[in-house]
Amino acid sequence: MPLAATGLPPAFASGALLLLLSACATPQTIASSAASSDAPRWRAAAQRVEIIRDDWGIAHITGKTDADTVFGMIYAQAEDDFNRIETNYLVALGRLAEAEGEGAIWQDLRARLYMDPADLQVRWNIAPDWLKQLTRAWADGLNFYLASHPEVRPRAITRFEPWMALSFTEGSIGGDIERIDLTALEAFYGGRPPALAAAVRANGTQDREPRGSNGFAIAPSNTENGHALLLINPHTSFFFRAEQQVTSGEGLNAYGAATWGQFFIYQGFNAHAGWMHTSSGVDAVDEFLETIEQRPDGLRYRYGTKSKPVAMVPVTLRYRTVDGSITSRRFETYRTEHGPIVREQDGKWVAFAMMHKPVAALEQSYLRTKAKDYASFLEVAKRKANSSNNTIYADSKGAIAYLHPQFIPVRDVRFDYSKPVDGSDPRTNWRGLHKLDEAPHLLNPANGWIQNTNNWPYSSAGPNSPRPEDFPAYMDEFGENARGVHAVKLLGARKDFTLDRLRDAAFDRWQPGFATLVPTLVAAFDALPPSARKSRLAEPIAMLRAWDHRWAAESVPTALAIFWADRLMQDLAPEVRARRNQLPASLAERTSAAQKLAALEEALARLQREFGRWQTPWGEINRFQRLTGDIVQPFTDAGPSIAVPFPSAIWGSLASFGAKPYPGTKRWYGTSGNSFVAMVEFGPRIRARAVSAGGESGDPKSPHFNDQAQRYADGNFRTVYFHPDELAGHVARRYRPGE
Repeated sequence: MPLAATGLPPAFASGALLLLLSACATPQTIASSAASSDAPRWRAAAQRVEIIRDDWGIAHITGKTDADTVFGMIYAQAEDDFNRIETNYLVALGRLAEAEGEGAIWQDLRARLYMDPADLQVRWNIAPDWLKQLTRAWADGLNFYLASHPEVRPRAITRFEPWMALSFTEGSIGGDIERIDLTALEAFYGGRPPALAAAVRANGTQDREPRGSNGFAIAPSNTENGHALLLINPHTSFFFRAEQQVTSGEGLNAYGAATWGQFFIYQGFNAHAGWMHTSSGVDAVDEFLETIEQRPDGLRYRYGTKSKPVAMVPVTLRYRTVDGSITSRRFETYRTEHGPIVREQDGKWVAFAMMHKPVAALEQSYLRTKAKDYASFLEVAKRKANSSNNTIYADSKGAIAYLHPQFIPVRDVRFDYSKPVDGSDPRTNWRGLHKLDEAPHLLNPANGWIQNTNNWPYSSAGPNSPRPEDFPAYMDEFGENARGVHAVKLLGARKDFTLDRLRDAAFDRWQPGFATLVPTLVAAFDALPPSARKSRLAEPIAMLRAWDHRWAAESVPTALAIFWADRLMQDLAPEVRARRNQLPASLAERTSAAQKLAALEEALARLQREFGRWQTPWGEINRFQRLTGDIVQPFTDAGPSIAVPFPSAIWGSLASFGAKPYPGTKRWYGTSGNSFVAMVEFGPRIRARAVSAGGESGDPKSPHFNDQAQRYADGNFRTVYFHPDELAGHVARRYRPGE
């Protein structure tokens, strides 16, 4: 595949100069510049925008044009949490080390393997005019916010440029690029042995929470009111997205979750349709083993009977030193036609291939928010610029649908692409992209429901699901998970869903993973001969034997089972433990009776030691805490916190709360899982309810910093004020940007 076809960036020189000039600016110089040249344009845009804050602090933004609305949308986001906006773009642009120091330089290098500022500017210059107008409005909104809030001190980005929006286009946490291992990247480009690099990067207790989401679509045939329903249940890092409504005179009217710094509703709905994205198990990223030769004319790599030159691309990264000054470090990066070189394996260099279509990706992310039906939604998807997300869809015409990611390279099925393949063999090359109907998909299945829980698509509609034998193996690498088993059982059990019953399904307390796993522990206990050990374990085993495998804040068996399984996981090989979808089955099958009993004894001892009794209810351990606006929270058992009854999604709970203990804490504090959650009914008039972790604002002084925390823990949803008459009685503030 030629270099241009991959979208790989060219040399970085002009981009480095632009970054240098931008970083030399200060808020004061920007404010001065704005007063002379930009301020009239900004003020004119602000006058075309109205922001209404409802009684939950949620911004409802209205503009004359889509561009006006984008201006107000990003301004309102900056009011709520500018730090998260800037941080997201520091990460996306490969500039985090300018704020956080040299320790972030490998993350920056990874980003700059793809996000070259010079290349992004070239792409922006040839983008459609409508998209350029939106990105100009986006940059203007952020720069106007900084100019009108001189007390806000950016860490590194003191002026936003329209092309920067192309660096962060998809809305997910991380993305494909995060599959490039930083330890291996550092070992390759930093000259540090891999084992030492890994030791330096080790960072404490592992967070095993599955990342992803739940999405359910219910057809009118399975609802009480005869209207389609949609569950929007992303499992992300907390406080990662803002809840907003954006409306314009050009037909935009979308409500939902927008990732901080982006100008489109990523997961949400409009007056006609709704969309929910879940992380996909599709293989859209591959690694190629390159055979490198040193020739008199430079480095070359084998390709069939030929050898080709290895491209060398200089990258200069700036970073902040301990004394606060800025210095730089230069790298020579390498590329083949398959992609940038990211590590070495068994004497070969490994090239990394992924989607890099920033303009098309941003177009697709924005335009789908204006889709009015399935046909128009599918038309937007034909851009094939979504590589990592399944989509669950529902609309007011009663359609429900499942879409697999649209960027799926065609491959030779004789090769196993779950591992690095031989880049010198031309047969391993990507051969274009699959057509949309060549991937698993569904439209209005006869069973009347669709689900995805980051599991494979082959149980998405029960007996009406796509069949795995009809597709290449690389269409899914996840397989089934415990949440999928749970969802299929719930959705197939009734045909009278309402918003309330959909909420009950989303917070159903059963954990099928423990229904599989706990009986193996009980069997191990039953096989013990009479002894003092058996007597000591009799009470906790009796409790687990009688347990219905349902979580609750007051449940002692929930705490006991989770502490036991947490300890038992240490007996699995790391590569088995990493397959989180299969953890319950792996623990049941790959650990012995002796290991299961020993893990129970250790769990009992730990509960006794840390909480004073092994009979500790789960809610005393599992807590939600938000004390500061920091992206990384400083958790402490001495601070206020709220009991959360739902646990990790690993065990099959549909409601997810990824928690663990932190240095100095005994309690477990959550940082991911249920974040923004919404339920939507697509009748003649949209009805919706939602709840967000904590609250809308990142400012601890705001009344909306933690005003939804208890609702979040209780699964107690608010009414969404989607229609003007609903919002009318709940207006807390009405203003224009800059006022």
